[in-house]
Amino acid sequence: MTKNSIVFITGANTGLGLETVKALFRSSRPYTTYLGGRPLEKVDAAARTVRAEFPENASVAATVQVDIEDDESIHSAFEHVASQYGRVDVLINNAGGQFDQQLFRGTMTMREMWNKSWNVNTTGTHILTHKFAHLLLKSSDPRLLFITSGTSTLTERDNLALKMNHSPPKGWPKQSPSVPAYRASKTGVNMMIREWARVLKTV
Repeated sequence: MTKNSIVFITGANTGLGLETVKALFRSSRPYTTYLGGRPLEKVDAAARTVRAEFPENASVAATVQVDIEDDESIHSAFEHVASQYGRVDVLINNAGGQFDQQLFRGTMTMREMWNKSWNVNTTGTHILTHKFAHLLLKSSDPRLLFITSGTSTLTERDNLALKMNHSPPKGWPKQSPSVPAYRASKTGVNMMIREWARVLKTV
């Protein structure tokens, strides 16, 4: 069994997920990092980019297809990692998405937009965590992380430096830019974090 810490990162082929992978590769400590994402070809491309950027690093960039909206995909990713290493030392929940603009573009109804926001950002994240908790508990030093959003902090809701906190002009319907479904679903992640801290406190 590898001595490297096993890290699993969802949504790892772009943005904060990919930057997190690169940060791990900058460390002097070796990691075996699973880059998880929906399109495997893009995840594989991201892994190749990381390997090329850090050719002398002892860390390993592995890839696995995972769609956090799909329970079968989550199960397959779990089975793959379990068969390879039997544990996960660090689970980083990064995958998510913002779909509010789909409503204004007419490509989603309001219900579809809200449901997808919660399914991707909150429900899918919880289900994946629930599945991978078994592998986390096989670690001698487990870590569970959630990447949420600055838009979801209640303490910053009156910060008018953020345009989304401005009240729109009077009248109806409101046309000001806003991301209420995204903010609400990420606020749900904040409560989910508290729930996982409660559940895992005594294991």
